[in-house]
Amino acid sequence: MKPKLVVVGNGMAGMRTVEQLLQIAPDLYDITVFGAEPHGNYNRIMLTPVLYGAKNFADIVIHDFDWYRSRAITLHCGPAKTVVAIDRTRRQVIARDGTTADYDKLLIATGSLPLLLDIPGRDCDGVMGFRDIADVETMIAKSARRRHAVVLGGGLLGLEAANGLLKRGMQVTVVNRADHLLNRQLDAQAGEFLRRHLAETGMEFQLGATIAAIVSRAGHVVEVELDNGQKLPADLLVMATGIRPNIGLAEAAGLECRRGIVVDDAMQTSDPAVYSVGECIEHRGELFGLVAPVYEQARICADQLAGGTGSYRTGFAATMLKVTGIDLFSVGDFDGDADSETLRFVDYGLGIYKKVVLRGDVPIGVILYGDTGDANGYLRLVRDGVPVSDRRRRLLFGGATTAEAA
Repeated sequence: MKPKLVVVGNGMAGMRTVEQLLQIAPDLYDITVFGAEPHGNYNRIMLTPVLYGAKNFADIVIHDFDWYRSRAITLHCGPAKTVVAIDRTRRQVIARDGTTADYDKLLIATGSLPLLLDIPGRDCDGVMGFRDIADVETMIAKSARRRHAVVLGGGLLGLEAANGLLKRGMQVTVVNRADHLLNRQLDAQAGEFLRRHLAETGMEFQLGATIAAIVSRAGHVVEVELDNGQKLPADLLVMATGIRPNIGLAEAAGLECRRGIVVDDAMQTSDPAVYSVGECIEHRGELFGLVAPVYEQARICADQLAGGTGSYRTGFAATMLKVTGIDLFSVGDFDGDADSETLRFVDYGLGIYKKVVLRGDVPIGVILYGDTGDANGYLRLVRDGVPVSDRRRRLLFGGATTAEAA
């Protein structure tokens, strides 16, 4: 009989691992997958187009039910099939409805949970996170009969939620504790470029502020009070204030966990029979929220499950994003310090902002806003520590940077 592989988590990380494993060793395991949502695997990155109506759910499904059947994968999905316990002694997982599955190898890919701030009045209808298709369906339903939306959080997820609700016809205000948008990816000047662009679409902002209290009437949110004293009407409040690794199941099973499920370079947990990938893990002290490193983890994990010797190394931290139609790229230390200097190119008419931070003659950080065509070239310069004294005059102006770096 084939060894049994059980996957807890039917999201992008776990199923990417299964996909890769089937390419390497298609007949090696008898595979069973448990998912808490009543769907096949879908692309969470594409939830925003569903929110504003450019796509429907069927358009973002990666693996439909036929895909599992055609590959002889047993799929248990829906709230009743949520795995609630792992018995590591018996090598068995147990779902909420009592369904069990024995394993020889176990892959935990439970992802992350939205970080909902403990604000007075939070537990009322109309206050929610933005993580899955059920959240999107709720927002679409609210937007059809409600007018005012407040989004707490000016990061990528918050801005995408705000843009989707705006396109659904709601009046949207983004509240952000930092003084500028995307403060983890952009500096203040690039953040102001982004704010101006979004303001032209009708989006409103309260920056350098947060929500102090939530006011409800008849059990539904109607208003938020900010810590600066202002009050905003709110028929819907979306909290997009971050995520936290979903480690409760692993902790209860006695696996080593810190901020996330601790894994080694083989994506193996403290139990050699149990692997883990995605937003639920912690690798060498780091957590993960972008798809590129998660897919690389999936590739390494699949190789290991197939008997290979792949080893995961955290890649160089670079962010390339498309926020509501605007291209952004940032890498490295784009703030700099007293020992660094900064080169900038700014074109307000074209909406282009470029910033390169140098230490000596080596780039250590880059921001590109509105024109990311040479992002790979800049990434190579920073990642490889390439001296640029011979090309400094051309450093902010495109093609030569990519060609020379390559």
